[in-house]
Amino acid sequence: MAEVVGLRRPETPAEGGPAAAGTTPASVGERVRALRTAARMTQAELAGGRFSKEYVSQVERGKTRPGAKTLDWLAAQLGTDRAFLQHGISTVDSVRAESLLERAEGLSEQHRYAEAVDGFKAAAAVAGLTSVPSLAVRSLVGEAWAHSQQGEIDEALVLLEQARELADGPTFTDVERADVLYRIGVCRYKQSKIAEALALFRRALQLVARSGAGCEELRSDIHHWRSRCFRRQREWDAAREDIALALELAESIADRRRTADAYFQASLVAERQGNWLLARQHGERAKALFEELGDEANVGRLLNNLGGINHLLGNNNRAIELLGEAFERAVETGLTPDAGHVLCSLAEVHLAAGNLDQAEAEARKALDLLDGRDDYLHEIGIAQLALGRAQLEQGRLDEAEQTILAADRSFEQIASVSHRANAWVAQGDIAKRRGDSREAARHYRRAAEALQDIRF
Repeated sequence: MAEVVGLRRPETPAEGGPAAAGTTPASVGERVRALRTAARMTQAELAGGRFSKEYVSQVERGKTRPGAKTLDWLAAQLGTDRAFLQHGISTVDSVRAESLLERAEGLSEQHRYAEAVDGFKAAAAVAGLTSVPSLAVRSLVGEAWAHSQQGEIDEALVLLEQARELADGPTFTDVERADVLYRIGVCRYKQSKIAEALALFRRALQLVARSGAGCEELRSDIHHWRSRCFRRQREWDAAREDIALALELAESIADRRRTADAYFQASLVAERQGNWLLARQHGERAKALFEELGDEANVGRLLNNLGGINHLLGNNNRAIELLGEAFERAVETGLTPDAGHVLCSLAEVHLAAGNLDQAEAEARKALDLLDGRDDYLHEIGIAQLALGRAQLEQGRLDEAEQTILAADRSFEQIASVSHRANAWVAQGDIAKRRGDSREAARHYRRAAEALQDIRF
């Protein structure tokens, strides 16, 4: 397991006193002994006539647990404070860590993920942070989430496994354990490991239920992401049920952000089921909420969604207008993958309109922007399919074949049979253009059988 940058105690002492070099001692007794040794005091000198030498020895060996007043007295003798003796972090450092964590969390909410990662690392670098498990888990989870939003899933999972190990300790609640499992589940979803993600979400919900706490925010988040899993598996009833639960929970606590997220996902579910008018209604509701929140990134994503829906409804001019605005917002907010996603949509619209040169250009730009983002394999496959179709319609059959094979590989990685079926139909069209009716029929039959299996 890779080391987490910043989770070691610096060699300089905490506020108000000396400390031994290296990692902060793990227990109260070990910290008392380390500080006493650094101050070149004997146990008798530390006892100072108030306690016996034997009592100090018992404290240092963990045989006796000193009370609050005794800790205050020992801290004063050792030039530190009770918080450092108890947790390995001074009150000043604890406040500083809290402040840094709040700032990093704010940056993450603003989608400024690279800055957020640096912020969480700065918080983790505060002396003795690992001695306060609650702060350590908060730092690990926050940094992991920011990494995951940048497509750095492996880095995120390393941090989350560390957080999971800490959260299994006796000082943590089932709710805190559930939160870590939920975030690991999101990463598994992004890796297209849908079965693993579903198992993690199910376990997280069980832990929340066992805790007896309301936890509307966390439950809403879990149902939201579980709905995404069901959508990927084309289990539409389950997806619709989960997103309805997510929306109900968010509205029950008047959480506008989670409500907006739920309407967004409800729009996608309705769109996939062919209920385009309802999809547009949900999408416009989500967009209005994100505008109220000043969330430009998600407003841009909704514009992309609404552009695609207008295309399906036959309003191509309106679709291109909305997609153009979505692209501008993605560029302005610095979200390169979002810009790539919009260009995928534009490529599909231009392809349907017969604008082959534009479709090819947009698809190629999308692939450049999404290069290396394994968490965007769906969008990469869509761009490859659009590019292959444009090449096919221009008679460039060899190029088209290679591009569509690449699209099929992308869809295979995310286990999307319906999208693979589209790639197989395209392969059939290439074979047909070449005059190979038998090969064309094989591809068409394969696609038809796959789609039939999905329906039934």
